[in-house]
This record gives sequence, C-alpha cells and structure tokens, in this order.
Amino acid sequence: MESSLDTSSTNYLFNTLFLLFSGALVMWMAAGFAMLEAGLVRSKNTTEILTKNILLYALACLAFQIIGFDIMYQGNETAGWLPSFGFGIEATATGAAQPRKVDFFFQVVFVATAMSIVSGAVAERMKLSAFLIFALVMTSVIYPVEGFWSWGGGFLGASKEDGGLGFSDFAGSAIVHMAGAMAALSGVILLGPRRGRYSDKGVKPVPGANMPLVALGAFILWFGWLGFNGGSQLSFTGHADADAVANIFVNTNAAAAAGAIMAYLLSALIYGKADLTLIVNGALAGLVTITAAPDSPTPTLAAVFGAIGATCAFFAIKFFDRIRIDDPVGAISVHGVAGFVGVMLVPLTKDVSVWSQLIGALVIATWVFGVSFIAWSLLKLTLGIRISEQDEYLGADISECGLEAYPEFISGRTSNIL
Repeated sequence: MESSLDTSSTNYLFNTLFLLFSGALVMWMAAGFAMLEAGLVRSKNTTEILTKNILLYALACLAFQIIGFDIMYQGNETAGWLPSFGFGIEATATGAAQPRKVDFFFQVVFVATAMSIVSGAVAERMKLSAFLIFALVMTSVIYPVEGFWSWGGGFLGASKEDGGLGFSDFAGSAIVHMAGAMAALSGVILLGPRRGRYSDKGVKPVPGANMPLVALGAFILWFGWLGFNGGSQLSFTGHADADAVANIFVNTNAAAAAGAIMAYLLSALIYGKADLTLIVNGALAGLVTITAAPDSPTPTLAAVFGAIGATCAFFAIKFFDRIRIDDPVGAISVHGVAGFVGVMLVPLTKDVSVWSQLIGALVIATWVFGVSFIAWSLLKLTLGIRISEQDEYLGADISECGLEAYPEFISGRTSNIL
C-alpha cells in the first residue's frame, strides 16, 4: 500500500511539473509572436503591435479563466454540440488526472496563441480598442466552443463508438492555429488592405522594419513549440510517456527545419534570393503542420510533412496577395493553410478517416469564421475597426499609444531633453 501511494504521489508530481513547465514554454511563445510581428511591420507601428500582444495575452488569461475554460472543459463525456455556460475554474473535474488549475494554465496559453495569430494579420490599420473587444469574444466564447467540440468531449473529438466524429488533432493545427487564422481572415476582409498596398500596377512591397527581431521571434516560437506539442502528451510518468515526448520533440524540430529549408529553396528558385521572411514563415508553417500529429510519424516523415506545409503556405502567401487579402505577417497562410494541411495529413500515420478530418476542419473553420465575421461586423458598425487615413499615414504608435518605438530615428523630430 505504501509503495502504491508513493508511486501515485510521484506520478502526480511529475505530471504537474511537466504540464506547468510545458505551459511556461508556450507562454514564452507570446514573446515570439510579439518580436516576429514587431519586426515585420513598419517602425511607426511597432509600439502598437507590442501593446496589442501584451494586452491580448492578459485579456485571454482572464476571459478564459472566468468564462472560457468552463465552457471548453465541463466533465461532460457525451458527444454533444451545445456546451453549457459556466463561470470559473474552482470546481474539480470528476476523475481528472490533474488539478483543474493545472489543466487551466496549460490550456490558457493555447488560447492566447490563437489570438496572437489575429494580431499580426490586422496590423498597421486596426483600432486597438476594437481589437481588444474582439479578443474578449474570441477567448471567452468563440475558441472555447470549438475547443469543447474537439477536446472537451463534444461531437467532433469524441470517438465514433461514443457517437462522435472521431476527429483527431493532437496539439491543435486546426483547433488553435487554423481557428486563429479564420478569425483573422474575417477581420481582414472587413478591414481592407493597408493604403497603397495594392494598385493597378500590382502589389507594392511593404518591408518590415527590423529583421533581427523577426529572426529572434522565429527562434523563440520554434523553442516554445516544443512545449506546445510535447506538453500535449499530457502525461510524463513511465518510459512510454518519456519516449513519446522525446519523439514529439524530434518530430517537431524536424518539421520546422524542413519547412525552413523548403521555403529557402522555393525562394531561391522563384525569386533568386534567400528571403528571410519567407524562410521564417516556412519554418513556422512546418511547425503548424506537424502540430496535428507530432506523436505518430517517423522523424523523416515529420520532415516531409513540414516541407509539404511550408510549400502550401509559401504559395498561399502569393495567392492571398493576388486576391488582395492584405496580411502583413503571412499569418493566414502559415496558420490557416498549413493548419488545414496538417489535420488532413493525420490519416497517413493514424487510424482516422480523411472524411472525419475534413468535416472536423470545415466545422471549425465555418464556426470561427462565421461568428468572428459577425463580431467584427458589429464592431465596424458601432465603434469602427479602422484608424483614420491620417493616423495610418503617421503610424498607429502615435494615434493609438502616443509613444514611438524609435523616436530618435524619426526625421524632423528632436528631443525636448537637454
């Protein structure tokens, strides 16, 4: 009996530490998104981007804590489609392997990740207030509902034996990344492109202001993704779990590496240049793709999956520019297209049907896009979602934050400090 209690206690401690540490790694991805986006926008919008990323994380934590988590995880084992709406994380889930607050901490950083995807896509022309109000809706209702359908016992993720669809998405290629991209796409459509971005002469390039920040953000995201995918094992007791997490780490890393190399090859072949922004997006697309099933492929196959996802995202960026969907950081292509590709590749390594994966992805995309479009439309009709033409010309830093990121580099301005 004493040995059994000791084993149980040890398992409890290892699982708790594992999930908390993994959650902390994913939380660090917020810094990666902030740096990546700050580097890819023009210098006059840097402060506003950083402000958005800090505030969206804070809002996501509280909104998911007060409302969203109880919607997403209800201890309901039926394959339902309509979640109940509760409040708080104080209750203890029946039969939970971990304390409810440990589960909450690991999941809340996923919610913030989904919202961070929206931030980059609407950069340089959206009102900060409208963005933050949408963040509340996204993190308290939109994401938790589709999360309940997939991971919380709802009809998508439940097995066919339990009356569900049997949709499989290990760490959230569709549930997190594609969902964030669909919310972003709906906002970008209503928001419109940046002024001067498109004309009869074609697409006008708008280079980012800080490539070192882009590279730093990419490495932070690459690093944090190990916790994103590895932590989704949800257990770290015994040899089997340890081997599974090691396999997930290796596969995640391989997919990112292959994605970066594939983007480089495509960039060199098509443009004759090694475009850093495309290489970074290739690595991220590889990470998004493998997130749907990092536990099952061999490392070689994981690299192939990453290369496929990066290729699709590479051409999607060109496609969205062609149809005048202005996404300054390529978030819709990297997270949306590669996220869809990821869940559709799962049947190659797991016993799930292509049909289940397709229906699951379409349900998530339709729900998030549709409700987000309604939310953005209401904001556009009431508060307005776009800054003025003059504010856009001067930069969102001044109009939204009253603070420039690089004041000493602005021509014609001098410091008042003697």
